[in-house]
This record gives sequence, structure tokens and C-alpha cells, in this order.
Amino acid sequence: MKEQKKIPVSKVQRATRFVKTGARIGANYLKHYGKKLVDPETTADQLHQDNATDIYNSLSELKGSALKVAQMLSMDKNMLPTAYQQQFSMAQYSAPPLSYPLVVRTFEKQFGKGPGQIFDAFSKSATNAASMGQVHQAMLGGKKLAVKIQYPGVASSVQSDLAMVKPIALKMFKLNPIDYNEFIGEVQSRLLEETDYSLELKRSMELTQQCSHIQNLVFPTYYPELSTDKILTMDWLEGKPLGEYVKGNTLKPEDANRIGQAMWDFYHFQMHQLKALHADPHPGNFIITDDLKLGVIDFGCVKVIPDQFYETYFQLLDGNVLSDQGRMDRLSYALNFIYPQDTTSDKLFFRSIFTQMVELLGRPFRSATFDFSDANYFKSLYAFGEALSGMKEFRNSKKARGVKDALYINRTYFGLYNLLHELGATVETTSWIPNHLKSA
Repeated sequence: MKEQKKIPVSKVQRATRFVKTGARIGANYLKHYGKKLVDPETTADQLHQDNATDIYNSLSELKGSALKVAQMLSMDKNMLPTAYQQQFSMAQYSAPPLSYPLVVRTFEKQFGKGPGQIFDAFSKSATNAASMGQVHQAMLGGKKLAVKIQYPGVASSVQSDLAMVKPIALKMFKLNPIDYNEFIGEVQSRLLEETDYSLELKRSMELTQQCSHIQNLVFPTYYPELSTDKILTMDWLEGKPLGEYVKGNTLKPEDANRIGQAMWDFYHFQMHQLKALHADPHPGNFIITDDLKLGVIDFGCVKVIPDQFYETYFQLLDGNVLSDQGRMDRLSYALNFIYPQDTTSDKLFFRSIFTQMVELLGRPFRSATFDFSDANYFKSLYAFGEALSGMKEFRNSKKARGVKDALYINRTYFGLYNLLHELGATVETTSWIPNHLKSA
């Protein structure tokens, strides 16, 4: 893959790139409408492909938060046409990497010397490049290490990038501006945390120690003396990225079940015991080790769950909640899905949607085990999401539907379910719901 020799870092440079991208998108629409005049049967497939390519190429050059948002959107199979999903998913682990001289410059700023003076060996080419940083392999004292280097300008551009990407998000993906404004602050907070490798180091060491008892999980050891707020050094885990196993479909059912159970237990221990969790469940953040265990390699995005939100939200996963309309109504108000000021028709509409959402989200918890290879369940999930994205009641709502603390929890569940589906895993699900939430 071709390496980048520079990244636009100033607000003017990055704004110019956004403007150029907008002009390309406009030209793509003009070309599409011109074709449609000649042939009314012309579909939007080529338009989506052209736009997806132009947007991804621009964002991959800019790196940072805008590319991270594209990666997040690619995980939501209901939000985007297939062309965008496929293109944006490349931001998970195959964005164009930075050239070696830029990596050396980062080391010199952080350590006062280059990587060749710190490590016994250091790969000049990145082994993995994502939205916020890239990974190089190194050797020191006989140990193989993974060294994550943050892209220049990522931290200082989070707020301005999110502001510039807003018009594209609202127009192209038909997002409600009120929802966007309500939740973008939560996204910005998580992205700013992701740019602080000192915080990531602290959380990585704490969470891996707290989760070390969970069976079939493997974590790298982290090295504070070889890390800074822009560079993070850890053990290299031998194995293959989860995505390679999923694409190759090479896991035996019993291995897929064991790995899937480890992933399920990992997330629910964090949710219910630690009230803080790894909130970025995409294939690029997991390794299947050579002895077929699940390696977790990135704690950049961590969501801390407030106590009051926890006590409300996780009642939704109780198998009996759907049969208690009074309780469902209390939860829908508490989670801002319905408001007292809503009209009677709006309350009926959003109550119906809320019930469907709770049924779909909670279905895996309504039996002792759940088979995530069930294609019918995911067809229902995707069909509901697609219908939801087209409902004018959501696009035209004058109030945000939902609370910001649910954003990354919902995203985590959606990502978790999809990974388990791609693994084809059957897991034990119900033991994690605390008793007091079942009878709250």
C-alpha cells in the first residue's frame, strides 16, 4: 500500500480538503442526474460507489476523527448503502500508512531519539494502519513488541473535523440534526480520549488486569517506559486478526463457540462488574492467537457507565420487561425515547418502536443460549434498522430520541452481535443479568 509522506494538520489545510471533497460529491450527483435524464432506470449504485470512494480517499489522507466516524458508520449495516460500508470498513485496519520519516519525527519529538536508538530492531513499514494511528513491529531484549504511533495533528483537529464532517453526515446519510447535535458531544469526548495514549496505557493496564481471570482471553503486557502520550508499546500477540478468520471461515464450530463465549464474557464482566468497557468492537481490535484464544489489543475507546444510567438501561435486557407495559413506559421516559410533551400519536408511535427495539436487542437474553449464526435474527435486525432510518418521524423529530450514554453501549452491542454472527458462535447469555435488574 502506498505510504503518505505528509498529513494536512492545520485547520485551513484540512478545511480545504473537506471543500474539495464536497465539490467532488457535487460533481458525482450532477453526473448521476445527467445519466438519469438519459435513462430513467439508472440506479444510485454508481453514485454511492463514486461518493464512497471520494469520501474515503479524502478522509484516509486526513486521518483522525473524521476517518474514525466513517469507520463507526461502516459497522452500522442499517445506516449506509453497501458501497459505503465496504469502503469505510477499510479504516478499521487498512488505511494508507505514514512514511517512515514521519514516524521517526514523532519518536524524536516524544523521546528525543529515533526508534532505531530505542529498539534492537524496528520495522520501517507499518504492519497495521487505522484511523487514529498505525502499528510497527519492534524487537527489544529478545521480545517482539507492537508499537502504536499516533498520526500527527489528530488530537488538535478532533473538534474542527467533526464540525466540518457534519454537513456531509446530515445530507448524505439523512441524519436528524437534533440527534446529531445531542450525541456528537459524546463522540467528541471518546475521540479526545482516544488521542491520549497516556490514558489508554492506564486503562489498558487496569482493564487487562481486572479481566485476566476470564477464560480463553489473552492480553498483551504494556510498557510504560516505552510509551508516551503519542506512542504506546506492548507485547506482540502472535496470531491472525479476527477478520481474517471470519473471511476465511476456517474455525471449527467448537472453536468459534469458545472464542465467542470469551468475547461475550469479556464484555459483560466489564459492563456489570467494572461499569467501564472496551467500546470499539470491530475485527481490527481482536487477534485469534495461534492456540485459538481471543486476544484483545486496543483499549483506546473506553466507555465509563454512569450508575443511574446503568440501573435503567440494563433493565431492558430482562426477559420479563416486555410483558410489563408500565415498566416499559417508565424506561422509555427515563431514556428520553418518549417525552411527556409528545402528542398522543407520537407517544403511540415511539412506544411501538421502542418495544420493537427492546425485543430485538434483548432477544439473545431470553434463552439460556443463543445461536448468533441465526440468519433470520439478523435479517430482522437489519430490516428493522433500515426501516427506522427511513422513518420521517425520526428525521423530523424536534427532540433527540435516546440519551447520549446509550450511544456507545448500543454501538458495543451492535458490534458484539455482528462479530458473534460472523464467527457463527453459540454462547451462554443469561447468567450476566444481575437479579436486582430483573425485578427493578
